[in-house]
Amino acid sequence: MERQEKRKIWSWVSYDMGNSVFAVTVMAGFFPIFFKSYWSGDAAASLSTARLGYAVSFASLFVALAAPLLGTFSDNKSNKRFFLALFASFGFLCTASLSLIGAGGWVWAILAYCGAISGFYLANIFYDSLLVNLVGPTKRAWVSSLGYAFGYLSGGLVFAINVWMTLSPQTFGLFDITTAVKVSFLFAALFWALGTWVCFSGVPEKSDNKPRQDNLKATWKTLKSTFQTVKQHRPAWTFLLSYWLYIDVVNTLVVMAVDYGMSLGFESKDLILALLMVQWIGFPAALGVAKLGEKFSVKKALLLCLAVYGFVCIWATLLEQKWEFFLLAGLIGLTQGGIQALSRSYYANLIPENQAGEFFGFYNMLGKFATILGPLLVATVGLVAHALFGEQGLGIAHLDSRLGFGSLLVPLCIGAWVFIKSTTMAPSQP
Repeated sequence: MERQEKRKIWSWVSYDMGNSVFAVTVMAGFFPIFFKSYWSGDAAASLSTARLGYAVSFASLFVALAAPLLGTFSDNKSNKRFFLALFASFGFLCTASLSLIGAGGWVWAILAYCGAISGFYLANIFYDSLLVNLVGPTKRAWVSSLGYAFGYLSGGLVFAINVWMTLSPQTFGLFDITTAVKVSFLFAALFWALGTWVCFSGVPEKSDNKPRQDNLKATWKTLKSTFQTVKQHRPAWTFLLSYWLYIDVVNTLVVMAVDYGMSLGFESKDLILALLMVQWIGFPAALGVAKLGEKFSVKKALLLCLAVYGFVCIWATLLEQKWEFFLLAGLIGLTQGGIQALSRSYYANLIPENQAGEFFGFYNMLGKFATILGPLLVATVGLVAHALFGEQGLGIAHLDSRLGFGSLLVPLCIGAWVFIKSTTMAPSQP
């Protein structure tokens, strides 16, 4: 590989390394804890969970609606890098602003967080699209995996440092845990900004020279055509429905698990250590689950992963001890990466090879924006349960939070059932 090509690839990978720090430190880690204990400290657990759940659902819905239009502009005259930098900058500036919000300021925290995750998801659209012109088709899978692997590594390493900083703030010359968490938000913004700058300056972009006024109309026609084409392939279409349902649960567990643990009264340091454990288990486990798919068939391995997630949802409603939370975190770490990889490979075997680009474009859009139903369900069921049963919860501690989190079992089971149905109409899978 030429030196210049290596530089372009590592510049592209650097963005994944930067924004992964935000995904782990802010989205999955400190924001849910800080939001419940610091910004919504005077609210009931079910209410703070509802606030977070609705915020995540709203931001995800906004991105889902805006993505097709923004994707149109990304195809115009070499402006993918511009929109990547624009939305990433908006995201990491919103992230940095979290460090300025005082206790009780849950409204400002929600607004800043919605801005940060919207910038994160929207910037990823343009980041992913840069891969097409970066390397040829034979190298794209390897380069994409490189970004995923080093994103996992950088996210885990920086998060470990941030966890150390919150557990021992005096070691870093900080006053208390609150200051340490706010500094962690700044760290996440800084790494995200650094990755954005390296990617923007080091990754070139080819222009297609399409006229802007014609491209918008053409893009909507393409989206409609692709939608109709996918619907005609019933095995692929049915699998996509199942995928959207169960991957929504997987993604919801990432963004809501720490909040749920807080609702049950677990200490924040234990929840953070459990999340850190998920990070370190996840990457090698993804490779191991993929091997299971090769040995026993992708279908069987996927069903095993879905069964594990069903077990997690059921046991989560019965949680009492700290060791149980760690055990469930370990189970999620073992299956989280594997279910993503297996879903992609299973889908690849369902679609026509000469239309892979169209079909995977639809698949990726569903995967990116499948964090709407789950948080909305958790928030709504939790609020309804709190209104019906009150604080006492029929003598069951934190019944409202337990029922809210347990409601994830519904879309998961429906998704698993639809997946099983899809296998009866699909060609045999290896």
